[in-house]
Amino acid sequence: MAIGATTGFTPAALATGGTLNGAGSTLVAPLEAEWASAFANKTGNTVNYQAVGSGTGITDISQRLVDFGASDAPLNPTQASACNNCVQIPWALSATGVGFNISGIGHKLNLTGSVLAKIYLGQITNWSDPAIKNLNKRVNLPNLKITPIFRSDGSGDTYAFTNYLTDVSGAWKAKVNFSTSVSFPAGVGQKGNSGVTAALESTNGGIAYIAVSYLIAHSIPAVAIKNAAGKYEYPNLKNIESAAQTVKHVPGNDELHIVDPPKSAKIAYPISTFTYAIVPHGAKQTGLLKQFINYDLTTGQHFGAALDFAPIPKVVLNAAKKAVSGL
Repeated sequence: MAIGATTGFTPAALATGGTLNGAGSTLVAPLEAEWASAFANKTGNTVNYQAVGSGTGITDISQRLVDFGASDAPLNPTQASACNNCVQIPWALSATGVGFNISGIGHKLNLTGSVLAKIYLGQITNWSDPAIKNLNKRVNLPNLKITPIFRSDGSGDTYAFTNYLTDVSGAWKAKVNFSTSVSFPAGVGQKGNSGVTAALESTNGGIAYIAVSYLIAHSIPAVAIKNAAGKYEYPNLKNIESAAQTVKHVPGNDELHIVDPPKSAKIAYPISTFTYAIVPHGAKQTGLLKQFINYDLTTGQHFGAALDFAPIPKVVLNAAKKAVSGL
């Protein structure tokens, strides 16, 4: 998909020197930093963003502590009610990767959703387990304890990861299910993508779900995960785009789920996710919010590729622009 098709940002006639404050998703934080810097250079307005996790971002915007929240998980009915007339706008597209740290095996590791679920359920506890060896016949997997690492804070990455596991594992669905915050049966928790990344880097035998941009920035190898078409895929741009192309219609509340896409998405990475701006109707800074989010949806998409954010598909982009215009 050509990013050039989404150009056309024209700064609105707003005074320079305005300031927006946002909080939430750590997944979108690297891209949001690029947006904020470029938007400031172009318009003279400032955007401050705190990467505190999707759960806190939703809470902060619900309490009107910030001008916008950011979340990789759509609002559930309780959150939507508490946010009091908020709109969720899909503004970026990426993936939750699964990174690993196993000394001496290189950068190639295949896993299925079923095996991932068993690891995080505490049912597979060693990298030499036959279930893992059968998927990696040419890899010399060691007799080494597996340490699953998860997010201890409310997280959109947790939402995407557990949503995927719920889709592919009946045992996971029955015992844990999915949300921004769940009770993990096994492993250790860390706060934010940065905390999980640091823990994984220091833990031989560790495995962790992490926003892809953090895997790239820290040169952490990603697991190739088996999709519904039977292919092991990495969270690369083309694979994320393949998952997103399964969206043919956007519902009125703009909630989108693209984990575990069908077999027709042959090269899809199965833990791909949209991420959302959460914005209230009738906000004091509606004009500036519209200007910033429209920038992110158009010119701002150019910054995504280097961070493994794919361009938003046209059907989603049109819905997002409509949501912005209705603020």
